[in-house]
Amino acid sequence: MAFFEGKSGALVSLQDMRPSSPFFKQGTSVRIIGKLHEYSSETGLATVIDGNDILKVSTEHLKDLKFQVGSVYQFIGELLIRTDNEGVLQAHVGRNVDGIDLNLYHQSLLLLKQFQANHLNNSAT
Repeated sequence: MAFFEGKSGALVSLQDMRPSSPFFKQGTSVRIIGKLHEYSSETGLATVIDGNDILKVSTEHLKDLKFQVGSVYQFIGELLIRTDNEGVLQAHVGRNVDGIDLNLYHQSLLLLKQFQANHLNNSAT
């Protein structure tokens, strides 16, 4: 039996997966939430969206997860940057989180980022 010792993944939004973001680096461990827009069982690639932001997710390690377009999913994995500068999340953990209040989720994510920025500033002084 194979055991994956994974990282918890930085809690980020799909907006943070743009090339201009500090999280957009090869191998960065992230945790994202998005609505499933497309899924191909042949390629194992899923496309999740959040507003205008899109991210491809490789689901080859997620054997027991059922995918339903329109449902909301959370994925944890490492970001792979392709030669065309497209990011693909290599997911090791995935779960359906239908029922989550995405507006409240985004508000809490913003508060977390503010707290972390203040904590870093206070630690530096």
